Amino acid sequence: MIIVKNSTFGTTRSFDMTTIITGDIINSKEVPPELWLAALKSVLNSLGNTPKTWDIFRGDSFQFEVPPQKALHACLLIKATIKQFKNLDVRLAIGLGNKTFDSERITESNGTAFINSGACFEALKKTTLAIKSPFEAFDIPMNIMIQLALLTINYWTQTTAGLVKTTLEHPELNQKQIANLLGKTQGNISQGLKRAGFDELSILLEYYKTQINTLC
Repeated sequence: MIIVKNSTFGTTRSFDMTTIITGDIINSKEVPPELWLAALKSVLNSLGNTPKTWDIFRGDSFQFEVPPQKALHACLLIKATIKQFKNLDVRLAIGLGNKTFDSERITESNGTAFINSGACFEALKKTTLAIKSPFEAFDIPMNIMIQLALLTINYWTQTTAGLVKTTLEHPELNQKQIANLLGKTQGNISQGLKRAGFDELSILLEYYKTQINTLC
């Protein structure tokens, strides 16, 4: 968690900030859960332990906590994971705020991060990824950038999604190493990442982290 002390986003009050992400699987009833559930759990396990850090409920809904700096990266990783499966997608709502009640189950904890995540999730209509924080001046430009990124993300093929997932999971590897890992040529990887808009997504991720750090 980070401490928000003062910022250009209009707060002078100090409080711990965390990020709660609420999501659900789109078209989950059309695809057997054994095809995607293990992949989702694998990503969530990489972020923390259940049920303290993450939990799945109602079969295809989930909630998890990550540090604010890692929230957008985690969402893109989950997007890439789920879009590997034909006809599936995922809705994700990022809520920034505090945690005033810390339960042994993430779904029983509370605070403004949970409230913001829930409100953001309920507001998801034509979009599948958005953010809500205590700072409107942060939310507005970030949500515009996320919506622009979705213009590309929404059209990832299963193969493209798998490539993005591997690249996000292994930021220490270059394209040649990714190619060796996947048994493909470097040219295939280069073209695939270009189609995925990966360079632009990397810029977005860095910008997001920079803006989160200005809240400190």
